[in-house]
This record gives sequence, C-alpha cells and structure tokens, in this order.
Amino acid sequence: MKKLKVYRLSLGWQIIIGLLLGIGLGVVFTENKKFIAFANGLGSTFINMISMIVLPIVFASLVVGIANMGDIKKLGRIGLKTLIYFEVLSTIAFITGMLVSNFAKLGYMLDLSKLSQVDISTYVKTAKQASHSGLGSILMSIVPSNFFDALATGQMLPVIFFSCLFGLGIAAIGEKGKILLQFFQAVAEVMFKITGWIMHFAPFGVAGLIGATVAQLGLESLRPLGLFILMSYITMIFFILVVLGITSRLFGFRIMDQLRVVKDELVLAFTTASSEVTLPRLMEKTQKLGVDQAISSFVIPTGYTFNLDGSAIYQSLAAIFLAQAYHIDLSFSQQLTLLLVLMITSKGMAGVPGASFVVLLATISTIGVPVSGLALIAGIDRLVDMGRTVVNVAGNVTATLIIGKSEKEFDQAKHDRYVATFYKK
Repeated sequence: MKKLKVYRLSLGWQIIIGLLLGIGLGVVFTENKKFIAFANGLGSTFINMISMIVLPIVFASLVVGIANMGDIKKLGRIGLKTLIYFEVLSTIAFITGMLVSNFAKLGYMLDLSKLSQVDISTYVKTAKQASHSGLGSILMSIVPSNFFDALATGQMLPVIFFSCLFGLGIAAIGEKGKILLQFFQAVAEVMFKITGWIMHFAPFGVAGLIGATVAQLGLESLRPLGLFILMSYITMIFFILVVLGITSRLFGFRIMDQLRVVKDELVLAFTTASSEVTLPRLMEKTQKLGVDQAISSFVIPTGYTFNLDGSAIYQSLAAIFLAQAYHIDLSFSQQLTLLLVLMITSKGMAGVPGASFVVLLATISTIGVPVSGLALIAGIDRLVDMGRTVVNVAGNVTATLIIGKSEKEFDQAKHDRYVATFYKK
C-alpha cells in the first residue's frame, strides 16, 4: 500500500492564515476589551518567546565567528564598512520618501476635520528624554559597565561590543580557548533549534497582534488615511525592488533571490511589525547563502540599530505629508534642512521604543507643523510599521551579503546551491 502524502503548509502560509484570521476576529470583536486583552496577551507571548533567545544567539554566534576570525583590524574594517553602508542607504531612503511625497501631494487631499486624534503623550515624553541624550549617549552606551545587566535588559550594542572582545580573547589564547569555542558553538546550535520550535507558535502570535490592532482601531477609522498608507507601501516596495535591487546587482546578487529565500521571515516581520523576531533565522539563512559566520553574526545584529531604511522612508513621507495637510508649502532649503535634521535625529533615537514616531515628534516643529498633527496619524502607525519592518529586514539581508562579498568571506557556490533549492519548491 502506498503511503498517503500529508500536505503541510509552509510557515509563510501559516502566518498569512493567522493574519487573515486575526483581521476577521478583530472586525467581529471591534472595541471588545476582553478580546483585545486576550489577543494582545497572545501576541506578546510570541514576541517574548523570540526576545528570550535573540541575545543568547547573538552572543554565542558572534563569539564563535569573531574567535574564528581572530583579527581585530579586520573586525574594525568590517564595522566601518557596515556603518558607512547603512548610512548611505538610509540617506537614499530619506531622499526617496521626500521625492515621492512631493510628487504625490496627497497631504493636500486630506480633510483634517474628519480625523480623530490619538493620545501621544507617551511618545512626547519619550521624545524629550531621547532628545536630551542624543547620538553621543548612544555611542557612550556601547561599552557596558555590566555585561550581564546589558544581556538582561536587551541592550544590543553593548552585547555586540562584549561579544567581539570575548571572541578576540578566545582567539588570542589559542589551544586553551578551543573548549570555549566548542561550547559556544553548541549553545548557538541549541538556540537555533529552539527557534524552530518557537516558530510553530508564530501563526497564533500573529493572529493575536493583528486582531488586537484591528479591534482597537476599527476598519472605518482607517479610511481617511488610506491614501497615506498606500503611498507608504508603494514607496517601500519601490525601495526594495529598485534601490536594494540595483545595490544588489552592483555586487553580483539578485534581489528576487534574496526575497525568495527569506519570504517566510518577511511575512513574519510584516505581520508582527517586529524585526527582532526574524533575527535568529536571518543569521542562519545568510550563512546558508554563503556568508561567513563572523560577518553574518556581526552585520545583522548591528543592522537592528543602524539600518534605518524603512523608518527613513516613513519619517520623510509623513513629515511632508503632514506639512501638506496643514497647507505649509516647503521651500527647497526648508526641505534640505528637514533632511539633515531627520538624519541627525534618527541616529540619536536609535533603540528608542517607537523610534520612528519619536523622531517625527522631535523634527516636524522645524517645518512649522504642530506636534498635535502627529496625533492624527498615530492610529495608523502600527499598520505602516508593518511595512517599514519588511524594508529593514530585506535591507539587513542585502547588507550582509554585500559586506561578506566585499570582505571575500563569501562562498558563491554555496549561495547558488541554497538559492536553487527555493526555485525547486
């Protein structure tokens, strides 16, 4: 007797089903506080499960990768290349958003009297605190006074800094460090295995997160700002396919190959609006794409602080959109000033919760838009955040491949074999 084939849905399809189910339940239970509390709890549990393993994976993988590299000069060169790459791409993203917003002129079509305001007092408080600390404070916080405290509180940059030093230390003691190297390699493999188990819960977490969002906002309240959401998504798709596409081709890659390989992670990033949930799998997949472990373990976690492509698009689109809504005509010099202020402020807000929205709060006053105007688009922030998270994730993959190839730490044959497996499915 022939065994019956059991058809299993891929993770991507499971998450999409979870998304649709969540939207349906959100519509049915609109403004139902019990459902919103339950759905939020379900979503938060999934996010917490991923957050639980992210830093252990980063620490273990980075220690192993840097120990195998064993060259502080090379590490410094990789770090500098990574920061320059992210700075150049985020600047292009800012300019892209501003050009699209100027061309579309959708803000002039908005009737402000039909929009309901959302409480943004928490963001205002955060913006004031973050603006006082600025970029200097971010740079100073890279060196942890207590590594275990940084690990416990989820501070990515201090963990990366300590991991690099620890890995270099293992390399420096030679044979004696091999036992530590084997230990951390085993830790990384265990964490990746746990990641696979947690991913089975992803569709339920996604259903909860999107269900709570729809139930809180209601689909009716989204209509007046539908054009802004549409403009944001079109711009983000353009950035991924054209800007990242051209950047990839310059280094001999194809953006469609990358998107096909990480499609499940992109769906997960979109539905959860969280880059963090994709970090373990992105590190694993970029290594399967031929990038050396040291490069992958360094570039991807660094990107979670310095890769601002999606956020840059949103901030520039929203700033000019709001100016148009208030019928404030910005001159070229004003827009150039806005670009510079956004570039500086976005670096100072890195790592701040709700960073994209906080950056807008800190900058729109420079072009005459009242802070209260942001309360009008606060309700759709999460929906746009879903799109900008996808841009950030795609950007991290492209950056890792490019840095790996530029350092000659890239296996083209391994890359081609792994990509081919996704075209056979």
